[in-house]
Order: sequence, then structure tokens, then C-alpha cells
Amino acid sequence: MHMTKSIIQYIAAGSLAFLMFMPVMAFSGIGVSTAHAQQLETEDFFDDDFTESTGLGQADLKTTIGNLIRVFLGFLGIIAVIIVLMGGFKWMTASGNDDKVQEAKKMLIAGVIGLAIVLSAYAITTFVISSIIEASA
Repeated sequence: MHMTKSIIQYIAAGSLAFLMFMPVMAFSGIGVSTAHAQQLETEDFFDDDFTESTGLGQADLKTTIGNLIRVFLGFLGIIAVIIVLMGGFKWMTASGNDDKVQEAKKMLIAGVIGLAIVLSAYAITTFVISSIIEASA
């Protein structure tokens, strides 16, 4: 009985996600197009119009790598904050159960340590990237 209930929940969640995603696909202009046989050249991908519209070729490689690292660290920071929020929620809903409170404290400590690691990694990365850019300029 429990397995059937979880299967139904997965099907319902998948159906909801599909129904929420379909209007986005309908109005985004993404459609099925036919493939025309033609020979593609490298210039077809990297002409001036393509590079201007995608932003390729506009920035220095060091700056691009620095931006990618910052985005990655931003995602890690968001995950750490979510862990802290989950720990706080678990503590609030523990209703005095010592086991749940201890588990919530562990989650909070792990989230804060993770956030400290992400912030220090961001500071170190910013320092290193700016030093490399200044040294090579």
C-alpha cells in the first residue's frame, strides 16, 4: 500500500511539473522544426552576429573564469542558506523531541560551517583573480 502511494505521488508531481512547463514551452517560441540537409561550417557558428548575440568573444578568459567561479560559489551559498533554513524549520517543528532538536542543531552547524567555507572561498577567489588580472595587465 505504501509503495503504491509513493508511486502515485511521483506521478502526480511529474504531471504537475509537466503541466506547469507546457505553457512556458508554448509561448517561448520553441517548436519542432524540420531538419534541412546542409553543410555547416565553423563560420556559421562564430560569425559576428552569433558572437554579439551570445556574448561570446566579448570578455577576457580570466574574467570569464572568475565570473563562472563566482556563480558556482553563489549556488553553493544558496544551498548552505537552505540547509540553515531547513535546520531551523526542523528545530521549530521538533515539539520538544530531543532527538529531532539534536539533528536540527547538527544541520544548523553544518549549514553555518558551509556558509563560512563558501564566503572564505569567495574572498580567496576574488583576491586571486584580481591579483592575476593586475599582474597580467
